[in-house]
Amino acid sequence: MTSAPTASLTRLPRTDLEVLPLNLGGNTFGWTSDRETSFAVLDAFVAAGGSFIDTADAYAAWAEGSEGGDSETVLGEWFEARGNREEIVLATKVGAKPSRTGLSAANVEAALDESLERLRTDRIDLYYAHYDDEEVSIEEQVRIADGLVRSGRVRHLGLSNFSPERMREWFEVATREGLTVPVAIQPHYNLLARAAYEKDYAPIAREFDAAVMPYFSLASGLLTGKYRTKEDLEGRARKGMVEDNLTEDALAVVDVLTEVAATHDAEPASVAIAWLLAKGTTAPIASASTPEQLPALLAGTALELSAQDVAALDEASAPFA
Repeated sequence: MTSAPTASLTRLPRTDLEVLPLNLGGNTFGWTSDRETSFAVLDAFVAAGGSFIDTADAYAAWAEGSEGGDSETVLGEWFEARGNREEIVLATKVGAKPSRTGLSAANVEAALDESLERLRTDRIDLYYAHYDDEEVSIEEQVRIADGLVRSGRVRHLGLSNFSPERMREWFEVATREGLTVPVAIQPHYNLLARAAYEKDYAPIAREFDAAVMPYFSLASGLLTGKYRTKEDLEGRARKGMVEDNLTEDALAVVDVLTEVAATHDAEPASVAIAWLLAKGTTAPIASASTPEQLPALLAGTALELSAQDVAALDEASAPFA
């Protein structure tokens, strides 16, 4: 695997955490990447200067025979084997593991301890509420999460998959009550999914000085350019995630993405990452099933798109804005 140029480190707002502006997604670990391959991906990511890894207790509960916890388990074994936990900025999530759904105090306490055990660590650097739990008031969620930080097991908080109204309320309550304010949000955002983030979530991130780690940065691989027809998806693990998005509008975006990539002698995936960074996000989340997929992701952190490049991509993706 050849090395790729990478950007300088960026600091997450209101923290001492400095990371390369690429968040390695751990959803493949224990799913499309076995233990050995996962270790190879992680080793290559760190060797290239990466340190920011995102997982969840629910990964990969969607896979046959899994109840979740697979990714955290693989990561914990890697930390133990490499002795490098202190060099990694670790993010995980709570609320979606089939046996640990919801954000009640008892469930969150148990889920956190189970995650720590699987990850073989004593703290989480960035702990997200994976999904909202409307049976628990925002005021109670804020108090519960603040307690996790005060316990020393969690350093910073983040929110993902909340409605804009409930997310804003979370920030407002925490700020007003002097409790722990989230430092990050994790929205669904990419060239094929723009509207919700740009209209509803970006203003929240700006107002409350929160980092933005978009998930599905590559639209489950569609923005790599490797899926052009339904036939390209046959036998692929991500077929179910991609096939409904394989539309004429989406392929038109991929065409422009490929054209812009060619002018930079870059991969489409690199341009998709660079576009997200040009839009002001902090560290897009992207996963790699093999080490060979990493250079294109890493190169995206150092690729500087021109104003014309961004405008062309904006125009092509306008149907999704």
